[in-house]
Amino acid sequence: MAKKKQPTRPVKKDDDKVLLKERLNGDLFQQLKEKQKMLLAEEQTKKEEELARKKEEARLREKNKSFEELLNESSLDWSKYK
Repeated sequence: MAKKKQPTRPVKKDDDKVLLKERLNGDLFQQLKEKQKMLLAEEQTKKEEELARKKEEARLREKNKSFEELLNESSLDWSKYK
């Protein structure tokens, strides 16, 4: 005869729910919060530096365009001025 499976009792979510903040001591939690702020600040500065680098590259590409490239991008139609 096969063994009968014992029904498992439902776990109360409110009673077992323990926050990380409650499990860690105050100093460690504060250190983690400061580390998080520091990492977010570093990420923001990296994004700003990347944006500045891309703007500078675009400016240099525009500066170094040949006359042919500038003429092709121009919307002027020489036949209008004939």
